[in-house]
Amino acid sequence: MPEGDTVFRTAERLRTALAGKTLTRSDFRVPRYATVDLVGDLITEVGSYGKHLFIRTDQVSIHTHLKMEGQWRVFHCGQRWTKPPVTARLVLANDEVEAVGFALGKVQVLRRAEEHTVIGHLGPDLLGPNWDAAEALRRLTEYPRRPIGLALLDQRNLAGIGNIYRSEICFLRRVHPATPVGDIDDLPALVDESHRVLGKAAHEPPWRPIVYSRTRRPCPRCGTAITSQLLGEDDPADRITQRERGIYFCPRCQPPPTP
Repeated sequence: MPEGDTVFRTAERLRTALAGKTLTRSDFRVPRYATVDLVGDLITEVGSYGKHLFIRTDQVSIHTHLKMEGQWRVFHCGQRWTKPPVTARLVLANDEVEAVGFALGKVQVLRRAEEHTVIGHLGPDLLGPNWDAAEALRRLTEYPRRPIGLALLDQRNLAGIGNIYRSEICFLRRVHPATPVGDIDDLPALVDESHRVLGKAAHEPPWRPIVYSRTRRPCPRCGTAITSQLLGEDDPADRITQRERGIYFCPRCQPPPTP
């Protein structure tokens, strides 16, 4: 699943392509919004919050979420699309370019004042201008017995981290992902590390994984083979796929918590 850095950079590309320009075509290929016509509307801004993306006019906000396989691509008008047209769920065009959302997990048209219904429950945006480390820390500590590997993935705590960066953050802080939040010696430092890592991934791509998806390869610190573990598999309230739950770590640098 694309993480906050991918959505942030996608918003930057769409901002360059669409912001300040008038739509000459809007094609919503989802039943609920099939009759929506924004031709003639000016795109005023494009922004992101965590894994959510917003394309705004004066009156409405087009909210999209990439989910697992979604992508936005920008083409010159008349250029052949590089993905199957049948997977396109939204097309927004002006006199110069077409922005096409392929396999988008969610498409919504909201009034600008309704954006809070989508993101109001989320924690602070790690890549937002109003990043609030203290609020992220407060939310994390509300459930001190929850494993940090699950807490980081919960967008209600801090928005933007997915499966890749929770592994990387825990490794960099030498914290086993199963460690309860309340047992972490320096949780503020881990929150700061989260901000640093996602910021670096967004502004200095590409992020080269240190431990993520590197099972059985040597730890860059001590040479021990990287391993992986599933978290939350026995929690009925946390039913996500095993592929999503897998987290990578060094068993030596990140010793498991004591019972």
